Amino acid sequence: MNVVVSIKPVHSLVSGLMQGSDEPTLLVKGDASPYTYSPNKAQKASLQKADLIIWTGFELEPRLAAELKKLNPSAQVIELLDNPEIKILPQRQDETRRDPYFWLDSRNMLILLDAFTRMLIDIDPVRSHLYVRNRAHMLEVLSKVDRELEYGYRGMKAGVGYLYYDTLQYFEQAYALKIRGTLLNTVANATPDTARLLKAHAQLNSGDYRCLLAETDVSDEQIHLLLGKAKINIGRLDSLGRQFKPGSDLYAKLMRYNTQVIKQCLEIPDGKDSAAENNTVIGGEIGGHFILVNQRGEQITDRDMLGKYQLIYFGYISCPDVCPTSLHVMLQALKKIGDKAKAFQPYFISIDPERDTQTVMQDYVNYFDKRLIGLTGTKAMTATMAKHFRVRYEKIITDPAHPENYQMDHTSSIFIFDPEGKFVARVASNINATQMAERLLELLD
Repeated sequence: MNVVVSIKPVHSLVSGLMQGSDEPTLLVKGDASPYTYSPNKAQKASLQKADLIIWTGFELEPRLAAELKKLNPSAQVIELLDNPEIKILPQRQDETRRDPYFWLDSRNMLILLDAFTRMLIDIDPVRSHLYVRNRAHMLEVLSKVDRELEYGYRGMKAGVGYLYYDTLQYFEQAYALKIRGTLLNTVANATPDTARLLKAHAQLNSGDYRCLLAETDVSDEQIHLLLGKAKINIGRLDSLGRQFKPGSDLYAKLMRYNTQVIKQCLEIPDGKDSAAENNTVIGGEIGGHFILVNQRGEQITDRDMLGKYQLIYFGYISCPDVCPTSLHVMLQALKKIGDKAKAFQPYFISIDPERDTQTVMQDYVNYFDKRLIGLTGTKAMTATMAKHFRVRYEKIITDPAHPENYQMDHTSSIFIFDPEGKFVARVASNINATQMAERLLELLD
């Protein structure tokens, strides 16, 4: 059966339902923008042969809309923004248009999971048992994500946020998250007029905002032009899942990643650590004495880490997306700087000592890079070290029936110390590898 899906978040659901069957075709691949996407020759052929085509709508994929009009009228084409079963909101800056980012409300995706299951069974009844089985698995995954989000934002008191693009309306409504201020609507290649840019610049320099949330396609130059000298946190959302590999697990990764970015950028002033996690050096004493165990079972102290620049990331091995993504960025940055990487030593320190034993740690760090040193310790030492480094972590049980499958909500930053053990900087985990490499080279100048 030939199924074609336009964007990654929706393709993730369909891919999960079709596990063990044919793989659905994804149209908008890599970091391409659906706003400017036009199908190539091979993709046009896929559209012509498709049994089912699932796309978002004109507001997100204007050029694809023109191509779909050329298809045979008998082709089964599903426009999701026309689906009456899911919540579709008008755009805040233009109520004549629909807000296309419906998947950022996970309840919409739970509804679509059932709708897609029915569609696949109607087209391919022979494999209905497969779709029903896969639906049960995907329902478990989506329900878990929904519970995590509902729990994570319940009673949250955060700083004031500002959006570069207005992509979070569904997320805000679903999880009671308050964002005040938006520069641009979600329009392809849009640039703010001078009046709007000056107004936003003045707002962000007023001291009332804690966070600017931009998408991955917003350049550093655009952000600098907007902020000027404003000292606020910067978070980079990935609402379309551009940095994630397509597949059934992409949607859960996308939602967890964006949630972490939002929390870090807005901060949670609840008595826990709320130091800014942006790309700037922060003051104060960070670091201290400790004794941990590396992946080979050897004791390591803070004194043993001297002699090289230390890149330290706190996380846990069961972390589904943010931790491996951050470690990948750190290690890719070292590869980018070549022989100069010898001046740096990367570390991964567990904040989940209950599960992250020395043996488990060994397999985990070896998977990433032989240069990476993994450290774990007792609960007491982990708590002491987290306090020294101003790292916040908390066990989150999302399913009371299976408390052993808990997750850890934690500060996600890369700490940099110089060869003498002096704190240099704390870098947000959503930095990319090229930016990280540039930052490391600056230290060596």
